[in-house]
Amino acid sequence: MSEKNNKSKLEKSLNSLNRQNHKQQAKPNAAAGVNAGKYKRGKKNQQGISRPLPYQNTRPGGSRRQSRRKPPKQKPIRISFLGGINEVGKNMTVFEYENDMIIVDSGLAFPDEDMLGIDLVIPDFTYIKENADKLRGVVITHGHEDHIGSLAYLLRELNVPVYATRLTIGLIKGKLEEHNLLSSARLNVVSPGEHVTLGDFDVEFIHVNHSIPDAVGFAIKCGGGTIVHTGDFKIDATPIDGGMIDLARFGQLGSEGVLCMLADSTNAERPGFTESERKVGESFERLFKNAGDRRIIIATFASNIHRVQQIIDVAQKEGRKVALSGRSLENVVAVSRELGYLKVPDNVLIPLDLIHRYSAKELVLITTGSQGEPMSALTRMALSDHRKVMITPNDYVIISATPIPGNEKTVGRVVNELMKLGAEVVYERMYEVHVSGHACQEELKLMLSLIHPRFFIPVHGEQKHLQKHAGLARAVGMDPNDILIVDNGVQVEVQPDKIKKCGSVPAGQVFVDGSGVGDVGSVVIRDRKHLAEDGIIIIAAGIDHTTGYLTSGPDVVSRGFVYVRESEDLIEEIKRTATKTILKCYDRNIREYTAIKNRIRDDVSRLIYERTKRSPMILPIFLETD
Repeated sequence: MSEKNNKSKLEKSLNSLNRQNHKQQAKPNAAAGVNAGKYKRGKKNQQGISRPLPYQNTRPGGSRRQSRRKPPKQKPIRISFLGGINEVGKNMTVFEYENDMIIVDSGLAFPDEDMLGIDLVIPDFTYIKENADKLRGVVITHGHEDHIGSLAYLLRELNVPVYATRLTIGLIKGKLEEHNLLSSARLNVVSPGEHVTLGDFDVEFIHVNHSIPDAVGFAIKCGGGTIVHTGDFKIDATPIDGGMIDLARFGQLGSEGVLCMLADSTNAERPGFTESERKVGESFERLFKNAGDRRIIIATFASNIHRVQQIIDVAQKEGRKVALSGRSLENVVAVSRELGYLKVPDNVLIPLDLIHRYSAKELVLITTGSQGEPMSALTRMALSDHRKVMITPNDYVIISATPIPGNEKTVGRVVNELMKLGAEVVYERMYEVHVSGHACQEELKLMLSLIHPRFFIPVHGEQKHLQKHAGLARAVGMDPNDILIVDNGVQVEVQPDKIKKCGSVPAGQVFVDGSGVGDVGSVVIRDRKHLAEDGIIIIAAGIDHTTGYLTSGPDVVSRGFVYVRESEDLIEEIKRTATKTILKCYDRNIREYTAIKNRIRDDVSRLIYERTKRSPMILPIFLETD
C-alpha cells in the first residue's frame, strides 16, 4: 500500500477520534458530573461488596436521549476536611449525601518540636460523633500512619465498619490489637475493582501505585454525582509488585463524568515524573559492591515494603544475611510475609540477637530512623545507645529516604554522629537511594486530563503544595472558578453547577500524651514551653488559716532557672520580696489565697526580670497552719 493511502487512513482516524472527543466534551451532563453510563453490579455479599460487570453505555458512543421533562434539582454532596490540608499527615475527609456519611482515611501526624511531651497528634472527631447516626463506614486508601494512625482512637468512640485492602487491614489489625479493640472491630477486606455500598454511597476501590503495596484511590458515587479521591499515588510503569496504576479505569470515569476530584498534592512542586522504585534497586546493587567487606546498615521507612524487598533480594545475591532493627519495621515485615506481600528466601532473615555470629561482610541491617527520630534504632546507634548494635569504622550506612520538611536538622545530626564514629554514610540524592511515592507535576497533569473533573480540590499538602497543584489544574485548561483551595475545618457543598464553602466544622488538633487523649490542650503546652524556656520558681510559705499571718518561710525552690548555690543573693532577695508582699496583704486584711498568690507572682516576677531579664514560671504554695 502506498504512503499516500497510509497517510490518508491515519488522517481519517485522527479526525474521527477528534470528533468523538469533541462530542464527549460538549456533553453538558458529563461536565456536570451526571453519569453518562451505568455500572451493572453482581450480587452483594454480606459486607455489601460487589464485583463490577463490564461497563455498559446506555447508548452507543455514550450519548443519552434528552428528556423533555426538566430534571429534578440534585441535592448537594457535602465534603468536610478534618485533616490533611495545609499540613503533611493527619488525613481525614468526611463525605455526606442526604442522611448518609462516610469517612475516607483516619490518620495521625507526629508532633512538632514545640509540642513538648506529645506523642501523637490526631484529628478532632467532634463533628463525626455529633453525626454518628449518619455514619455508614470508614474506607482507607492505604496503610501508612498518616492514613490509619488515628483509626484505633476513632473506633474507641464509634464502632463503625472499616473497609480496606488486604495488606492495609493486616496493618490495622496490629494497631487495634495494641488497643484491645481487635475482637470488637468490624474489618472488611476489599480488592481493587470491587465496590462497597454504604447507604446512598457506592465506593469503588481503584488500584494505584505508592510506596506501600495495596494502595487505592476511590470513585465515590451517589445521587449527587461522582467524586474521585486519588489517595496518595504515583504513576510507576515498572512497579515492584507488577501492578501498574489503573489509568484505564480513571480515564473511563472521566468519560462517564466526574463531578469533583480530590488529589494528592505532596509533590506538586516537583517537575517531571517520579522515578520508578526499581531505580533504587539498581542503586543498591552498585552500593553493595562499593561497601566491599564492610557491614551494611540501611535506614528506611518501616512501611516501605517494596524497598525492604529489594534490599533482601540484593543481599541474597551478594550472599549476605539480613537482620531487622526497630519494632515498627519488625511488625510490618511480619504482617507482609504472612500475607504474601514480602517474599523472603529461606535462611536470609536472621534475628538481631545473632548478628555477632557473622562477619561484617556477611551482614545487612535494615533499621528505622531515616528521619532522625530521637528514639529510633538508627539514632540510638549513632549515639552509642543501642543495646545490640555498635557503630564502627567498618560500617557502611545508607539512609534510603529524603528528609520530610522540618526534619533536615535531626537527620543531619544523626549523619554527623555516625561519621564521628568512623562510619561512611550515604545519604545524598545523587546516589539515588530513595524515590518518592507521590506523583510529580507531569503525573498530576496527566491525572487531571484523564479525569477532567467539573470541579477540583487539591488535598494532602501544605499551602504551597495546594497552590501549585491548583496552578497545574489551570495549566490543563480548568477554569480558576472551578478550583477550590480549602483548609481543615472547612465544609464544601458540590452540585452539578457550582461548588462553594458552606460552613465550618470542628477540626483542631487533639494531642495524645501517653494514655491520655485530648487531656493536654494549648494551655498545658504553653506551660510546658514556659518551663522549658525559663524554668520555674516555687515559693512555699506557712500561713495561719484564721489570721492570714505568715507563720513559716517563705522557702524558695528553683528548677531550670538558676543554680541555687551560685545565686544565693538573688534567692534571698526573692524571699524578702515574697515576705514583704504577704505582710502587706495581712496589713490590708486581704485573706483570699488567690489574691495573695497573684500579688506574690507579680512582685517576684518584676524583681526577677529587673535582675536577670528572664521570666520563669512562679508558683506560690501556701501551707495552712493552726
